[in-house]
Amino acid sequence: MSATVIDGKATAAKHREETRQRAVSLKERGITPCLAVILVGEDPGSLSYVTAKQKALAEAGMDGRDIRLAETTSEAELLSLIASLNADKAVHGILVQLPLPKHIREPLVIAAIDPAKDVDCFHPVNVGRLLLEEPGFLPCTPHGIVHLLKEQNIPTKGAHAVVVGRSNIVGKPMALLLARRELNATVTLCHTGTKDLKSHTLQADILIAAAGKAGLISGDMIKKGAVVIDVGVNRVADATAKNGFRLKGDVCFEEAAEVAGCITPVPGGVGPMTIAMLMRNVVQASSLP
Repeated sequence: MSATVIDGKATAAKHREETRQRAVSLKERGITPCLAVILVGEDPGSLSYVTAKQKALAEAGMDGRDIRLAETTSEAELLSLIASLNADKAVHGILVQLPLPKHIREPLVIAAIDPAKDVDCFHPVNVGRLLLEEPGFLPCTPHGIVHLLKEQNIPTKGAHAVVVGRSNIVGKPMALLLARRELNATVTLCHTGTKDLKSHTLQADILIAAAGKAGLISGDMIKKGAVVIDVGVNRVADATAKNGFRLKGDVCFEEAAEVAGCITPVPGGVGPMTIAMLMRNVVQASSLP
């Protein structure tokens, strides 16, 4: 393996300590940052994410409201809960864990959250601010990736960045962030409609794989010395594993590591940075007038 492995855990730990110190300063002024996390149903992946977020809140000295609702909770009940949290001045951030049960319309729920408490940066108002490069929350995973690039002193200005995947959570906002004047990358956004994906990924100085498909990017699809950021967290069945599955990225790690200049692992790469940026957004929300 020739590539440098980017340690997301170490970088996230630095950011979480900075956030903890900011939270301490706020508490000295009588403000305790508080995030309400709503989980509807018992999806195993979602349960794991919520547990990790609550642990991070506790370690940062912030309050966390862990709200668990039954799978059968109605859309109206969920919207009513969000309205009450919007009005609660002690709550600075609201996060509704996705995906939601099929009978609940996600866009309606996201739009119901007060933009000033939308620490996930999913609300249309905050997405608009992102597009227009106006001050506001930044989406957690893309923002975390930007900090990983900065930590590794990877130049983005003039670099060709290829993003694979066009989700509203990662792909699209990632492309917008990279194209901002601050980063000034030239961005190609690939998706399921892209013809000859390999021809695009081979041009990437920075390749960000966020398609949600295990092993989509093989070693021969990567330019020599490229930076490879693997956002994929895919559960692949494995009878030898304790839980019956293993987490795999969108990139074939072993193959890619022989070609890339540096690469993020799965797990331990982008994931820890996502939570670190969420904690940062909660503190930012609690600092708003």
